[in-house]
Amino acid sequence: MRFQFPAWLGLICVCGLVSCGNTEENPISGPSQISLDGPDYFPANIAMPADNPLTMEGVQLGRLLFYEKKLSSDGTISCGSCHQQQKAFSDGKQFSLGVSDSIGNMNAMSLSNLHWQNKFFWNGRGASLEAQAVQPIEDQREMNLPIEEAVSRLQADSQYPSHFKSAFGTEEITSDLIGKALAQFERTLISANSKFDAWIRNDVELTTEEQLGLELFFTHPDPKLQLRGGNCSDCHLGFLTTGDPNGFSGFHNNGLDAEENLQMGLMKVTGNPFDKGKFKAPGLRNIALTAPYMHDGRFGTLEEVLDHYNDHIQNSSTLDVLILEANNELSDGSDAIKLHLSEGEKKAIIAFLHTLTDQQFITDSKFSNPFN
Repeated sequence: MRFQFPAWLGLICVCGLVSCGNTEENPISGPSQISLDGPDYFPANIAMPADNPLTMEGVQLGRLLFYEKKLSSDGTISCGSCHQQQKAFSDGKQFSLGVSDSIGNMNAMSLSNLHWQNKFFWNGRGASLEAQAVQPIEDQREMNLPIEEAVSRLQADSQYPSHFKSAFGTEEITSDLIGKALAQFERTLISANSKFDAWIRNDVELTTEEQLGLELFFTHPDPKLQLRGGNCSDCHLGFLTTGDPNGFSGFHNNGLDAEENLQMGLMKVTGNPFDKGKFKAPGLRNIALTAPYMHDGRFGTLEEVLDHYNDHIQNSSTLDVLILEANNELSDGSDAIKLHLSEGEKKAIIAFLHTLTDQQFITDSKFSNPFN
């Protein structure tokens, strides 16, 4: 018998393709508008920005810019340096190295299925994909190049003005257009061909262990009902396995640190003490490829991540209530916050997480470095 998803999951996974393409009834001139090629079980209610429709030329330009090392002060790194395709657009380091071996304080997030998100970076400071795309260029710990200099370098290039002309109808390069082109390419980074996706399409069966892991992943535990669960999908929602795209509701304090160590995260953006220690719940697509884990890369393996949620939650005033009250056993009266998963259940969840690996995504030539 196939696992029956909770009713709320069907509401999240509204069927329908995201469509922003041209039709024969409305012919257009200039850049060729294209549709975002998402599966019909991804939400269909996320609109493409009206001022940045997806076009073939814009995506091609964005891909060039994503791998363009001229956008770093010393010409040594690009966006693709810290977001490597074979690692699902992460980099395998706790903290990424920028120009002159400068080091940041956040783990490089994996990039996929970004159209279905609307707050970016671990603390949500990027209000749109377009705004997010240009911030690393100027960040002193990353590419360390004033955006005005980035514009000048591209404008002086023998080929980029014509690329911008094809994509946006003008050879005058601006920071706004750089962000739009990068965002267009990044929107095409869709990961939807894993074993999990094949299971959704009813093309394959999961192993017994993977099936158990799926059920645990998507179940909130309730010991009174003898309902065991891993509590994962309370934050990693639906078929996208990512946080809620609506506003800041996809940000959580997941018990990494005690009260006195909760100064980073969403509160840096909102100024609201209620947001202390809250970070974005990332999508878990290709999670087996994107170690280390958490905003600061503190965990090197998925086993360590499961051990944290099972046994090492730190209580604080802003700890997510869905974690605070999640337990697979009736309370023993202690103050410890534990899931009480068995070793077998933890292994099953990890087995399911491995079904989220999409080999096509990490090898697809249309996402690769065009300069190689």
